[in-house]
Amino acid sequence: MAARLTRRQFGIAGIGAAGALTLGPASCAALDPKPAVPSPLLARDPLSHVDPELRGIAARMMENGPPPSYSAESLKSARNFGAAFAPPRLPDISVSEVFAPLPGDEPDVKLFVVNAKPGVSRPAILHSHGGGYILGKAAWEVGHLQALARDLDCVIVSVEYRLAPETRYQGSIEDNYAGLLWLCKNAEPIGADPTRIALLGESAGGGHSALLAITARDRGEVPVAFQALVYPMLDDRTGSTRMPPPFIGAFGWDAPSNRFGWEAFLGHPPGGGSVPVGGVPARIENLTGLPPAFIGVGGIDLFVSEDIEYGHRLIESGVPVELVIVPGAFHGFDRIAADTTIAKRFTKAKVNALRRAFGQPQEI
Repeated sequence: MAARLTRRQFGIAGIGAAGALTLGPASCAALDPKPAVPSPLLARDPLSHVDPELRGIAARMMENGPPPSYSAESLKSARNFGAAFAPPRLPDISVSEVFAPLPGDEPDVKLFVVNAKPGVSRPAILHSHGGGYILGKAAWEVGHLQALARDLDCVIVSVEYRLAPETRYQGSIEDNYAGLLWLCKNAEPIGADPTRIALLGESAGGGHSALLAITARDRGEVPVAFQALVYPMLDDRTGSTRMPPPFIGAFGWDAPSNRFGWEAFLGHPPGGGSVPVGGVPARIENLTGLPPAFIGVGGIDLFVSEDIEYGHRLIESGVPVELVIVPGAFHGFDRIAADTTIAKRFTKAKVNALRRAFGQPQEI
């Protein structure tokens, strides 16, 4: 599959979407450290930054040339592409569709309820899918979530939130919050423990999960036990007013895509001082009182610096954080190269973080 992907297609597939090291709260570590490569080589060849297991995929992406820029005109075709990468659904893990109400005249929000079991009390996850705030569908994540729900013996509710630019950040925040409220209020019928709710999201879904944790804290209606942020999209300044080195963000989601995604989401050019801070987790000043967090990201992911900085700010706000940085890993590597050792270890770290939050035994 990887051989046929263009860079844009790779980004769409990767963002739609742990034993490397078992880390304690407020800890930071890297997975699979590699010997340093001489800097002149690094400057000439971005592939030299890529982990050897991932280098073949990255090379095939480079062969297809630079990714085309996103635009309002290209979104329709881009949004259709991700369906081809949705995994098949598992026949033995239940899935149902329900709708959560929104206030006023706003449309109800579709939710996918995975692995509901009335009459028991198990941990629960509220999931937000990735896609740069402009792409992706919760429906395409169901197969992944079924496997996770089976492994963790939990129930998962995934939100089909409205995408930008048709809906700005205020609307999608309310969509995700409606899903969280529905989960809490319907905990007993679906077999969920309302005191053990975690938020989980990848890429823009990680940004949504971070915003949802802040919203839940501020409104005080639903207790959130944990937030698992997988290479989260947190800061509009990345790739706009803060440019990373060229090898960071060279594969997968890149700076031009990031600028387009943030402008679509915020309804405002990203990076400046007049950006609406309520849509940008990294611009929220008060991070105290948020739930413990797992943050995992690749070392050459466009989001690596903003994710490290957000973890640092959480720690200084008194929030326990497990921060995992994977050298040589680009955006979405755990999805596009799921069978590699490096991806399996990253996934185990993520799952073990959720196990700890749920009070379950760790996977060795």
